[in-house]
Amino acid sequence: MPSSSPIHGRGAQSAQVPQRFGLAAREADGDWLDARDGIDGPGPKLRTTVTEERARRIISRNTSPDIPFDRSINAYRGCEHGCVYCYARPTHAFHDLSPGLDFETKLFAKPDAAALLRAELGKRGYSPAPIAMGTNTDPYQPIEATYRLTRQVLEVCLETRHPVTITTKSARVVRDLDLLVELAKLSLTAVSVSVTSLDPKLSGLLEPRASSPSKRLDALEKLAAAGVPAHVSVAPVVPAITDEFIERILEDAAGRGVKTASWIMLRLPHEVAPLMREWLDVHYPDRAAKVMSIVQAVRGGKDYDSRFFERMKPKGVWADVFRTRFRIACQRLGLNREPPQLDCSQFVAPRSDGQLSLL
Repeated sequence: MPSSSPIHGRGAQSAQVPQRFGLAAREADGDWLDARDGIDGPGPKLRTTVTEERARRIISRNTSPDIPFDRSINAYRGCEHGCVYCYARPTHAFHDLSPGLDFETKLFAKPDAAALLRAELGKRGYSPAPIAMGTNTDPYQPIEATYRLTRQVLEVCLETRHPVTITTKSARVVRDLDLLVELAKLSLTAVSVSVTSLDPKLSGLLEPRASSPSKRLDALEKLAAAGVPAHVSVAPVVPAITDEFIERILEDAAGRGVKTASWIMLRLPHEVAPLMREWLDVHYPDRAAKVMSIVQAVRGGKDYDSRFFERMKPKGVWADVFRTRFRIACQRLGLNREPPQLDCSQFVAPRSDGQLSLL
């Protein structure tokens, strides 16, 4: 159950124990522990922990017919940004961890990411195609400042002339501007920054440890000015909460040199739906029912439709309204006229000793 008061600095308002995969439900530690906050006051703040994971490979493959890439890299599991709506939260259930608070406090890092990438790119018969980063958890979440795994992966991509795309909610991406500029000169990268609203207070509730909206827009401006293809993603659109910002986000981004844009309707798979309901009950009880009513209206009466070709295409009157507003704004602002094209022809496989061939 959600806390009676907001959990400050976190997106999820409870643990949301996973009930799938036959995992055992967690039990309370005893009546005295359940009641201690009311007797002794709030306990210590939730701390973020990081477990280093020794993966066997780093490139994840998919055959999904409705997403534009077939491979991705996630150097981290879980995400400290704590975006309450994050569709990746249910992946923590595979670790017998909560898609709620555990997802944003119990993180995993893969310190061998760059070495694993080099090994996979060097395999006989490897065929290059753009690698997507930021598809499951943010590659520039706060622990990247310490681990620098995303930077190491970008270094390998530049060395091997391999195309790579990035999606993030963090202004930390500009720390790798030197690499991104070199990749962009070779038509090997494009960077998408998600901006959900322009209200820092709302952002602090929805995505408490992500960069503020103004810093994300500043990052887009710096990327565009440096010649890196910069893309703004109005994602997700939370009906009756963030949809008022659609046009203003696009206007601000276009004014900063951004050339392309997209939008994504709120997606609530598995445990994300009850987490979102908890968040609404805590922060927006006056419109919680309205938000979920619209969510279900665009998903055929359900919280979510996971079918291919349906999950990414909301339907109905509300979806048409958002889609039309977005399209008209993009036309007015001259967005999406020349989408960037990444070049796969320059790829040079790394040698087993870590050096590139001169020929």
